[in-house]
Amino acid sequence: MALQFLITEHSRRQAKALFAPLFCPISRSFSRHLSGSKPPSFGIAFDIDGVLLRGNTPIGGSSEALKRLYDHSGTLKIPYIFLTNGGGICESKRALELSKLFGVKILPLQVVQGHSPFQQLVNRFEYRFVVAVGKGEPAAVMSAYGFKNVLSIDDYAFCFDDIDPLASQKKWVVDKTSDDRDSFEDQARRDYVKSNKVEAAFIVSDSVDWSRDIQILCDILRTGGLPGSEIKLVQQPPLYFAHDDLEYKAAFSTERFGMGAFRIALQSIFNSIHPNPLQYTSVGKPNRSAFKNAETVLGHLYDQRISEHKFADISPFKTLYMIGDNPSVDISGAQQAGYPWFSILTRTGVFKGKGNDSKFPADMVVDTVEDAVEYILKKEGSS
Repeated sequence: MALQFLITEHSRRQAKALFAPLFCPISRSFSRHLSGSKPPSFGIAFDIDGVLLRGNTPIGGSSEALKRLYDHSGTLKIPYIFLTNGGGICESKRALELSKLFGVKILPLQVVQGHSPFQQLVNRFEYRFVVAVGKGEPAAVMSAYGFKNVLSIDDYAFCFDDIDPLASQKKWVVDKTSDDRDSFEDQARRDYVKSNKVEAAFIVSDSVDWSRDIQILCDILRTGGLPGSEIKLVQQPPLYFAHDDLEYKAAFSTERFGMGAFRIALQSIFNSIHPNPLQYTSVGKPNRSAFKNAETVLGHLYDQRISEHKFADISPFKTLYMIGDNPSVDISGAQQAGYPWFSILTRTGVFKGKGNDSKFPADMVVDTVEDAVEYILKKEGSS
């Protein structure tokens, strides 16, 4: 059964405020990466997992497909971005990783991750105490966006004795030396964390320790931000998810649970023990605003390519192609976004059907991303 978004009206209002277009400033030096030939009237957004990569291995002729978007000198000639719900590291670091994997020059502004819209909340939470959850470097990501008082849930948990009743059974916790603990958790830091309310929680990337993270998030959300204090019917601190993918294609032969599954688990438990239902905001695909932001970023690439003038309100694109493997996320999102989006579904990830998806049929179905790029370039008269 396809995952349906369960966002409350309160959360919808938050999402509307959150998704002001992400105007990603582009340095004038970027224009040197773009070809001087006639600019195309189209752009491309690629999903990553299940389309370009399986784990860290390129699939479907992805390296060759991406190289076709550059000229012989390695200069970008077709504006494209990576529109992924993945994350956990800064866009600049992800751009370097992708550049090495595919053998092309990829700039940070071409990487739009699930948590990228969180930077629009800096003005609201810049100096407030917030917790970041997920694999990788969630606190570093938020700090790079401009959040000044952010702590990862790993570091937050270490400030409370016995907050995780299963910690002694977890080798990645038990194996931390006392020196490691003391170097981080001086008494002043512990006192600060215990006495200051968490004013928001951000699920930046997939949770590594579901049992601990659900426990601590429930503690934070039920007490108004002070775990261990009396549970009161106070206003719940804001909770943000980078995306709501139920499952995704990774290195294993079948799909793996994503952040949407974690959200369902947290929501089910919270609603079972608290009188008020969980309030949350989910960003990333398939939200329409995620695609509007993608159009804005591609528009900046286009403008830099033709004139270095600021992107106008009217889109310069006749067509924007979304290439994805997940009908309920990539294809559904492109359909919700409407013109000028054109959806292309590959068979290398979540979707493996012979025909089209029955619930979210794409505009085009192909076997691989290489086939998708071939179709686009032929259709647009590019080479």
